[in-house]
Amino acid sequence: MDHKLRQAIAMEAARLMYERTETEYFTAKRKAAKRLCRGTVKPSDLPSNSEIRDQIQLFARLHEGDKRTANLKEMRLAALAMMRLLRQFKPRLIGSVMTGHIRKGSDIDLHVFSNSAGLITDILENEGYQFDVERKAIVKFQESRVFTHIDVFDRFTFELTVYDEDKAHYVFKSSITGKAIERASIAELEQMLEREYPGLDLEADLKEQEVEVDSFAIFRMMLLPLENVQQSAKYHPEGDVQYHLLQVFELARDARPYDEEFLLAALLHDIGKGIDPHDHVVAGLSVLDGLITERTHFLIEHHMDALAYKAGTLGARMRRLLEASEYFEDLMLLRELDTKGRVQGAIVGTVDEALNFLRELARENEGE
Repeated sequence: MDHKLRQAIAMEAARLMYERTETEYFTAKRKAAKRLCRGTVKPSDLPSNSEIRDQIQLFARLHEGDKRTANLKEMRLAALAMMRLLRQFKPRLIGSVMTGHIRKGSDIDLHVFSNSAGLITDILENEGYQFDVERKAIVKFQESRVFTHIDVFDRFTFELTVYDEDKAHYVFKSSITGKAIERASIAELEQMLEREYPGLDLEADLKEQEVEVDSFAIFRMMLLPLENVQQSAKYHPEGDVQYHLLQVFELARDARPYDEEFLLAALLHDIGKGIDPHDHVVAGLSVLDGLITERTHFLIEHHMDALAYKAGTLGARMRRLLEASEYFEDLMLLRELDTKGRVQGAIVGTVDEALNFLRELARENEGE
């Protein structure tokens, strides 16, 4: 195969993985080859996983700069806290958080060893974590295998891969290099943290992480049940509340992808419908108290007033109050998107995808 074409396939596969369109090297390179080549391509002619990883890192450097590693220390501390919690399952840190090759949206990847995934999820549930369990068929070394994954949603997202207990000392091979995978036990990670971050007070930093409230985990807990909250077909032909909120969020992201407060208002403005459908604004603001900014609060508080404003039925006093606000234009844009986000069959992302986008945006804003 021509060297330039091989490089082009590597770049396209890297783009698919960087943008999270694909998560597996095998499927990413196959899809890239299909897009760029008219004929068939032999597996031996495709770029290696290592070549694709190098291109992913290039994308990260170009698009994220130094910010891409800003959270590495915090992610390693979070990994250690989770590993200590799951100590009995001999956890091992692997992947980008272990090697330092993190980028926007990176998960914390752990191997855990148990003959029952339920023993692990019992501990997570008792500690108040939100998680999903899924079984995935993954192709590695031209062989398809089924893996059990536990996705834990916290300040950072964890992907726990569950193996049988007798695999704890098995030497796993990297799908990128073909060599033994880089991994760290609890003790090894503690040593690495102390070595790479001189002056780190490990126990104090871990304690500080424990008291942080993860607002996004709380938002997720509120949003997921809304899939089962149906709305009036007259005003909401699209269906349930969650679907409506995701539609409005997608429209808001198209309009203002940089505006964290506005996007959060778009995603959460009807969250109170799962609590009190007769006064969803007050109900929503009560559970969001302390978790959102003044501007997001204003937009949610008055999104129904904006409907009356547009209809010409809003009282004069409230009309003047809205018009005098510095957030008036934002409110009217939210109102417009709220009305547009009611389409049957519209394609939207998931709650987790929306929250992951907002998490990354929040981290970028913190680093400015």
